[in-house]
Amino acid sequence: MKNFLRLLHREVNGIHEAAYLLGFFALLSQLLGLIRDRLLAHTFGASETLDIYYAAFRVPDFIFVTIASLVSVSVLIPLLVPHLEKGGEEARRFMSQIFSVFFLCIILASIVAFVAMPYLLPVLFPAYKGTADMGTLIMLSRILLLSPFFLGLSNLFGSITQASNRFFLYAISPLLYNCGIIIGILFFLPRWGLSGLVWGVVLGALLHFLIQIPYVVERGLFPRFTRVIQTRDVKTVVFLSLPRTITMSAQELSKLVLISLASLLVGGSISIFTLAHNLQSVPLSVIGVSYSLAVFPTLARLFSKGDTKQFLEKMIVSVRHVIFLSLPVMMLIIVLRAHIVRTILGSGNFNWEDTRLTAAALAIFSLSLIPQTLVVLFVRAYYSSGRTRKPLLINIISSAVTIVLGFVFLKLFFTMPSLLNGIERVFKVQDIPGSVVLALPLAFSVGVWLNAIIHWWYFEKEFPGFSRAIRRTAWQSFSSSVVMAIVAYGMLSMLGLYFPVNTFIGIFMHGFIAGVVGIFIGSIILFFYKSTELHDLMATFRKKIWKTPVIGPDPSSL
Repeated sequence: MKNFLRLLHREVNGIHEAAYLLGFFALLSQLLGLIRDRLLAHTFGASETLDIYYAAFRVPDFIFVTIASLVSVSVLIPLLVPHLEKGGEEARRFMSQIFSVFFLCIILASIVAFVAMPYLLPVLFPAYKGTADMGTLIMLSRILLLSPFFLGLSNLFGSITQASNRFFLYAISPLLYNCGIIIGILFFLPRWGLSGLVWGVVLGALLHFLIQIPYVVERGLFPRFTRVIQTRDVKTVVFLSLPRTITMSAQELSKLVLISLASLLVGGSISIFTLAHNLQSVPLSVIGVSYSLAVFPTLARLFSKGDTKQFLEKMIVSVRHVIFLSLPVMMLIIVLRAHIVRTILGSGNFNWEDTRLTAAALAIFSLSLIPQTLVVLFVRAYYSSGRTRKPLLINIISSAVTIVLGFVFLKLFFTMPSLLNGIERVFKVQDIPGSVVLALPLAFSVGVWLNAIIHWWYFEKEFPGFSRAIRRTAWQSFSSSVVMAIVAYGMLSMLGLYFPVNTFIGIFMHGFIAGVVGIFIGSIILFFYKSTELHDLMATFRKKIWKTPVIGPDPSSL
């Protein structure tokens, strides 16, 4: 136990090592998330009951991104680092002020939301208005208001652990969050019904928060309530946080509108949209989020020192690696979409029609995997330099476009059956009712691509030569990924003679072997390309990441 605790508190400074460490734990967390989704799909299928459960998250999630983002890691780390360098007492004074203001804001927001739920939810989800489902939705949403409170506190404390490069602690939190939800599904749901299910979510949020406390206490940085608030510090945090808060609120608002539109379609549409979105979030978390979290403290330090050359170099390396990893994953998801969905979700009440429709939605979502990972990196790069206005404007534009496209694509699919039939043929869902829901992930993907293109254009404008430095990796990854996808698709045809696709083992082995062969061929192509990213990947896994030498800060600053 002592060795385990020492491991949790170990410092990790190498960008690739930290990224792969965070990626490993993100993968574990996402695997637990997939178990969570499989249990939900098994129990409810793509049904109106599961729709209500997912709809109940919308208001609490909106509060989380609007209030809890004020104390986000992205904003606090650049402000906290100078205070830490001045000493523990200065850092604790700063954190106590932020803690006190956040606590007051989140409590007030939660009280207002609790009272407003009966009036707000019928507007957001008119399909449930006047039904018994609306009462259930109100109850679940009110319980879930506890979740943003605990997750916000976890973010606040997580800024300390991340600023100290204690990535183990930060990375293990999502594991505990999903463990709480799984406990709710297995133990609370049978006893208390849907309310027990959301109490499991609250338990997970609480565990997410509690794991941060021991290290914060050990550092002597545990915040206290204080009446002495220096408006300068609070204004600085609010000034930097507000654009990010509006940015995330715009993104959350676009997602809320898409899910609200899904509630107007056939029962189970919210479930299809959400389950497919959760599946495509796995590679996003493992690749994009992990790299952005790992490189963020380094980018903040380099920019604060005025070292724009190293700042750009670290950014180029990170973008190369996320493209190198995201492209083949995107191709494999498109080719193996039905195998992925059926293996992960296909049991119990989740039938074959649910599988095919979710697989089609997953394929459309995965088309935006690369821009999603890039947007996460670009936003972190801007935040590390304290510039939050540009991501704000870009995300507001892309979110507005996503919302408009949600309405437009739905209208087109209803008024132009030939367009919907074309989409159905591409993804082989012609005979499944409710396929119009595919308009929503399509709107999401187009909006994300617009977001990434604008971010890239501005970044290239500020750092000329950035695109040129990425070109070689993008071509190598794209060409090898296309060959990999073709090989995997061909293997599916060949292996179909040997593996029955009506059993779990059969469909898993069918997709797994096809994917492995495709990856093997793609890796050979990258080897002959002499891919720098492939070399870095292999070099990182040949050594123990927790024993890697420090490569982040300049030695003279230690």
